[in-house]
Amino acid sequence: MAIHNPEIKYTKLFINNEFVAAESGKEFEVINPSTEDVICRVSEADKHDVDKAVAAARKAFHRTSQWRTMDASQRAILMHKLCDLIERDMNYLASLESLDNGKIFADSLGDLEYTVKTIRYYAGWCDKVQGVTIPCDGDFISMTRKEPVGVVGQIIPWNYPVMMLAWKWGPALAAGCCIVMKPSELTPLSALYLAALSKEAGFPDGVINVVPGFGPSAGAAVSEHHDIDKVAFTGSTAVGALVMQAAGKSNLKRVTFELGGKSPIVVFDDCGDLDEAVDTCHGGVMNNHGQNCCAASRCYVQESIYDEFVKRSVAMASKRVIGDPFDESSTMGPLINRVQMDKVLRYIESGKKEGAKLECGGIRKGSKGFFVVPTVFSNVTDEMTIAKEEIFGPVQSILKFSTMDEVIDRANKTTYGLASGVITKDINKALMFAQGIKSGSVWVNTYDLCQPQSPVGGYKQSGQGRELGEAGLEEYLETKTITIKIPSKF
Repeated sequence: MAIHNPEIKYTKLFINNEFVAAESGKEFEVINPSTEDVICRVSEADKHDVDKAVAAARKAFHRTSQWRTMDASQRAILMHKLCDLIERDMNYLASLESLDNGKIFADSLGDLEYTVKTIRYYAGWCDKVQGVTIPCDGDFISMTRKEPVGVVGQIIPWNYPVMMLAWKWGPALAAGCCIVMKPSELTPLSALYLAALSKEAGFPDGVINVVPGFGPSAGAAVSEHHDIDKVAFTGSTAVGALVMQAAGKSNLKRVTFELGGKSPIVVFDDCGDLDEAVDTCHGGVMNNHGQNCCAASRCYVQESIYDEFVKRSVAMASKRVIGDPFDESSTMGPLINRVQMDKVLRYIESGKKEGAKLECGGIRKGSKGFFVVPTVFSNVTDEMTIAKEEIFGPVQSILKFSTMDEVIDRANKTTYGLASGVITKDINKALMFAQGIKSGSVWVNTYDLCQPQSPVGGYKQSGQGRELGEAGLEEYLETKTITIKIPSKF
């Protein structure tokens, strides 16, 4: 059950298993996107605080520390205990997410359930990280040993605060790394609460540190730090480029990115149930208010079913109930802040000016809170701004196509390559599309189904490396080769 006014329990930085004020004494406001009211003030980390967090993490990662000498199976027990505590406090945490982020309570609850699944999945990996023996030439035995990368900096966005935390904490803890996390300054509250739960679960001092702050100060300090061995960043492509530059200029730390997208979903005229296809495409772009890197924001529909598809998409979008995230009748809440709302409205205006047909929506709802009415455009062409740039809002652009070869070429004509989808009852078409499209994920007759077991990541400017699955764990491991000469005589 939702808690409409959850008590804010933690607003300071979490360093070395303690909540502490920022060294500068600075704080920043956290805003409720539904009401524009100030929820609370949170300590603002800068370089000095990041230095302290890194020092704590580095001490916790020392080869003789409690964390490094802990049995792998014991790490798993701590991760499962953390999940037990999340489940205990799930309604509170989901309420905190809806207050802080604006997503409807049912979605926040789903994010928490997914968070638990992800961390439990990686807990199962703790004592299964293994090297191999290698039959090398000569009188030698060669083997590999998998070791944690070290102290990892993790920078997460505001659109899925707890889920993105789980994507980062899960593999890092399973590998045996120590963490310095910077959550978004827009949604820091759930990360701070989970930090408190990590202490309650029994994680040693310094293993997990959370330093809310702004990108140019705290984020840059993480990216540039010489004692951080890896940075994992989820966010925009533009900021990802800055993180990569900082990593290269400092200590050539390892980097993994999950960045922007302009993902296509293609609907063939043999899709079968047209209502189901419309629903899949609608959810692919409208879920989480369109604030999703994988959002299916380019919807290509084969010409023979185009007009009917548009008609049904407009009807579905018009049924969305925009309102208070805690109201059970609401199916969509606000965007994250005024900056994002204004950006989305500017994109809508550009679509109208460039000749797309506004079928529904396209306006702000009310004068309080950052609500944008779900929007559908038809007659969109590939050259329009709304078909090329990431909008990150509830805007569906529906384009028309004729043939398979045509639509694959058009779908690939982008700097991004994060995700894609295809809806057809013909398995040959599905496989041809999956082979031809340049994206890290391809969903067939579904969309945005991210499971803890299956890797996620992007081609081109949508990222580097992978998260989730075994591939996500590998990003937090080093491979050490040990070669032993066999004596010629015993």
